Amino acid sequence: MKNHTKKSKQKKGKRQPLSIVHPHAAGIDVGAHKHYVAIPAECRDQTVRHFGCLTPDLHEMAKWLKQHRVDTVAMESTGVYWIPIAQILDHYGIEVNLVDARAAKNVPGRKSDVQDCQWLQELHSFGLLRAAFRPTNRMVVLRSYWRHRKELVKAAAEQIHLMQKSLELMNLQLHKVISDITGVTGMKIIRAIVSGQRDPLVLAKLRHRSIKSSEETIAKALTGDWRQEHLFTLEQALEAYDFYHRQIAACDQRIACYMKTLPSKGDVKDTARCSGGYRRKNQVHFDLRSELHRITGVDLTSIDSIDVLTAQTVISECGYDMSRFPTEAHYSSWLGLSPNNVITGGKVRRRSTRKVYNRAADALRLAAQSLHRSKTALGAYYRRMKGRLGPAKAITATAHKLAILIYRMLKYGMEYVDRGQEAYEQQYQERLLQSLRKRAKKMGYEIVALESGEVVS
Repeated sequence: MKNHTKKSKQKKGKRQPLSIVHPHAAGIDVGAHKHYVAIPAECRDQTVRHFGCLTPDLHEMAKWLKQHRVDTVAMESTGVYWIPIAQILDHYGIEVNLVDARAAKNVPGRKSDVQDCQWLQELHSFGLLRAAFRPTNRMVVLRSYWRHRKELVKAAAEQIHLMQKSLELMNLQLHKVISDITGVTGMKIIRAIVSGQRDPLVLAKLRHRSIKSSEETIAKALTGDWRQEHLFTLEQALEAYDFYHRQIAACDQRIACYMKTLPSKGDVKDTARCSGGYRRKNQVHFDLRSELHRITGVDLTSIDSIDVLTAQTVISECGYDMSRFPTEAHYSSWLGLSPNNVITGGKVRRRSTRKVYNRAADALRLAAQSLHRSKTALGAYYRRMKGRLGPAKAITATAHKLAILIYRMLKYGMEYVDRGQEAYEQQYQERLLQSLRKRAKKMGYEIVALESGEVVS
């Protein structure tokens, strides 16, 4: 009876032979100047051709594939060279599968562009390649705008460093008497210096009433060596800083206009009171929180440490349709926040996360890091993970938890309610006590709670 059961299990787990899944599949080896394309060997025409990278060449490639009844192609994600190909093939109705280069490594031996495209075509025809996640066309547009805005913010930040360097070279220690040189007081003083004002007492009178340093201290810090070359670099950096902020404002206007074209999933929520009525530095120039609530139907900023910029980054990178990810485990794995257990010989050799570059995951890590002193349930979770795993792994674990919360809110329309630090710690103590009772019961012992004032000798 046991032998029969073992044989039945072996038959059930026996792997079926490979069969053709995509009979009309093609493989494309993407390059900077030429693209090599392989079609099924059953075609009478030549099975491998190369095309140029210009737009007419890409249209010729698409027509050639349609001529041979190709309905799906596989290609590696090589830089940004694959993007024009994917856009044109999508226009012709050909399914594009973007695959990870690690999953499509060539067979050992001689390597060439022809062999690479043929190997991709063969793997894809048998269904052995998994397509990477690609957001919808609407999200691609929003993602491009948002990524460009982030680069503009970085460029503006570089000009702040240049302004501070120019001041330092003239021994104007403005950054030591005020917390931010790009605040109200700092920008007034810098613009006055560029306009020709050199009197430190006059510059110190531009101090805002909320500045802790006195006018005498600021005047003393603004007594320096006024060198023409450094004044010129300060003026250039200020002009560049203003230019980039005008570009950011124009980009925000374009983002606002485009987001109005996205379909509504919820009612418009008035967040003017919640935001405090003023715009912080690098914040968008419109009510982004209300727009996100309208298109997603939920308020992601209700999650602790998730501000409107972090929520916009996550939405622009992966969209708000979580049906593309079957489970929250798939979503966290795509973000690169889930453990990547490498098991060899029945033992786990490595538990580290996958090394991926994901802008949404980076934003969630920054949000998790801000929970260090938060008196919330997520803050208590981060501190507990930090005590167990260390700072780096605690940030990843907390970012993973934030990703799961976002997934559940977007997919099921759930609302996040903070339980508080005390409730979380109490629940953790109960789980720990329950675990101790189970372990003691297995060993034949029983845990008894002590009464107040009782001492165990």
